[in-house]
Amino acid sequence: MKSESDKNAEKTACILCSRNCGLAVTIENGKFTRIRGDEEHPVSRGYICQKAARLEHYQDHEDRLRHPLKRQPDGSFVRVSWDQALDDIAHRLTAIRQQHGGQAFAFYGGGGQGNHLGGMYSQQLHKAMKSRFVYSSLAQEKTGDFWVNGRLFGHQTCHTTEDVEHADYVLFIGTNPYQAHGIPNARDTLRELQKNPDRTMVVVDPRRSETARQADIHLQIKPGTDAFLMLAMLAIIVRGGLHDREFLGQHCTGFDELECELLAVPVAEYVQRTELAAADVERVARGFATAKTACVRIDLGIQQTLHTTLNGYLEKLLYLVTGNFGKRGGNNLHTFLLPLIGHSDERNPKYPRTARHRMFPISGLYPPNILPDEIEHEGEDRVRAMFVDSANPALTAADTGAYERSFGKLELLVVVDVAMTETARLAHYVLPAASQFEKWEATGFNLEFPENAFHLRHPLFVPLGESLPEAEIYTRLLEKMDEIPSRFPLLERIARLEPSFSGHAAFLAALAATLRRKPRWQPYAASIMYRTLGQSLPDDASAAAPLLGLTTAYAKRHAAAVRRAGHQGNNLTLGASLFRAILERRAGTLMSVHTFDDTWSLIRHPDRRIHLAIPEMLAEMRALGSETPPEADYPFILMAGERRAYNANQIYRDPAWRKVDRDGALRLHPADAQHLGLADGALAKCRSATGELQVMVEWNDNLRRGTATLPHGYGQRYGGNGPFGPQINRLTASAHCDPLTRTPFHKYVPVHIEPVLS
Repeated sequence: MKSESDKNAEKTACILCSRNCGLAVTIENGKFTRIRGDEEHPVSRGYICQKAARLEHYQDHEDRLRHPLKRQPDGSFVRVSWDQALDDIAHRLTAIRQQHGGQAFAFYGGGGQGNHLGGMYSQQLHKAMKSRFVYSSLAQEKTGDFWVNGRLFGHQTCHTTEDVEHADYVLFIGTNPYQAHGIPNARDTLRELQKNPDRTMVVVDPRRSETARQADIHLQIKPGTDAFLMLAMLAIIVRGGLHDREFLGQHCTGFDELECELLAVPVAEYVQRTELAAADVERVARGFATAKTACVRIDLGIQQTLHTTLNGYLEKLLYLVTGNFGKRGGNNLHTFLLPLIGHSDERNPKYPRTARHRMFPISGLYPPNILPDEIEHEGEDRVRAMFVDSANPALTAADTGAYERSFGKLELLVVVDVAMTETARLAHYVLPAASQFEKWEATGFNLEFPENAFHLRHPLFVPLGESLPEAEIYTRLLEKMDEIPSRFPLLERIARLEPSFSGHAAFLAALAATLRRKPRWQPYAASIMYRTLGQSLPDDASAAAPLLGLTTAYAKRHAAAVRRAGHQGNNLTLGASLFRAILERRAGTLMSVHTFDDTWSLIRHPDRRIHLAIPEMLAEMRALGSETPPEADYPFILMAGERRAYNANQIYRDPAWRKVDRDGALRLHPADAQHLGLADGALAKCRSATGELQVMVEWNDNLRRGTATLPHGYGQRYGGNGPFGPQINRLTASAHCDPLTRTPFHKYVPVHIEPVLS
């Protein structure tokens, strides 16, 4: 029986990582007083980690923005009204567009972690500016993965997931799900893996991480050599005849060409490069290939290090060559409701390249590494104006100094955020967004297969001060730019009068007719639905109105799977049925139940086959053997951005939320620290080719000799003080990156470490 507090609990979700676990929260006097996992959530089912319990530090802190602010010539800010701010911003944006064209405008962020309804509205602005230049954290982390997916599966939105919960053999490479999560109910799932003698967990990581300490096998690899390891494993599998010829013949093309390359791999030499025992590599390769079911889970450890894109290719080959794809316990494709990424093939000339670097977009995104250069470019086609939404690139992108310098040269910089961030301090205008618990919100990180769910979250608090949800901010701005009118009488009338049981068919038909008559309004369908259909939705859920279009499209494409999830309706009303369920179910909604046979319909190549031979990757494989190890000018390799027990993303600013590691210590192996004359707790100087930081040293024998780590999520100023902890991107360089995707090598930063002399 539920207690009285359980009955009064509100349903919401954690916003600290991509899992967005469901929460049941109790609120008193405008504050969170109790935070627990929500057992009714269709994915997390009551799971919660220690970080979610500190959400009050996000919602209520000193740096929250309350009013629009305008920067003065002396760098200070004054309060202005919304009309004053948006009128001036609209005028300046329109003038820049008219004088310099769309290439003069760039957008950074848009959506933020678990803040994805806002992204549907913010993306309309770069369409209004006739610009395709969108930068984001995804493009700093995942575009190598997206690029490979496009070549293998036919479209860059073909994203893979892993069924860790049901695999007999799990290979974790460059990831620590005990702290980083990324898999369902991470700590419970790891515990189940560990205690089952019939299942095997392997961790590849230079650190003996919390996950590695639970593993059956830990391959403590030399940093930057993951590609050598994976190629050696693939060669062992193919030479041993352990690949799945039936799967490859039925579902893939290009294996013959790939096989020739793998047979030429010098296994012993490549294993030697990793500094691992040959017997261990052989054991893992054969164990993975012969397991009944096996899957691979990777993360930034191999996505932000040497051979970024090649790593993404090779980890996929491990499960594809062994036939561990499209089945329970393997890796799979999945569906999604919110389109977080798109598809943009660099071979298609309609996707513009940047002015300075001639960089192409991947999944519609450009890499933050090049942005400062695109602003400081001396040509007429340089970036002159920017919006930054729910992001803090001044701290989170490579080379903080370059961002500070280049942002100071923009003609207009507008920041939309909840808090006064380091990037906001550089802006001409700062616009206060309502927090994620003060508005209707949702996450687009729906990565599950065969079951998939969506969680629309209702507001728990009144917006602070004059802050507004992004739906209102961007819709008002579009209206002031004369991109759309403020009223749509016909659509408003139909939205009010149409009964919900009709599936909103009349409204959708009227909207489609309106957009056909006014094609210039088509990019702004989200704001039009917000102003019309949104006003008729219950509980002021107007920001959720565009979901009707998405659920209609989703139900049309995946009708059988949507019906298996319990939603009913015909071809016209099934999407509306799903839409109503999402609106009504506060704990989240199971939206589809697929079969594993559906996997092949999710592949986007016309032949519905996986194309294994990617020329660029095969060429990089061949070049790997002649690669010389990096110069040892800097004797340590810093793995920047380590996930620890109490560091999250940039949305937590008050350092008081951390129970441990307040200073964000530099971790070193004790033997290395002693050799440098650094006691545990001593101050040290960490210097790279880009900059230097003063850090506190923490001895940690879980590291390999010659390596060091610093955490992400530190370095913010708070309440006018700070920064608190290391600003790690004063050490990283924009040029130190993958040559294809420009993904920074944050997990492989050569540094010099020395004591701070008193």
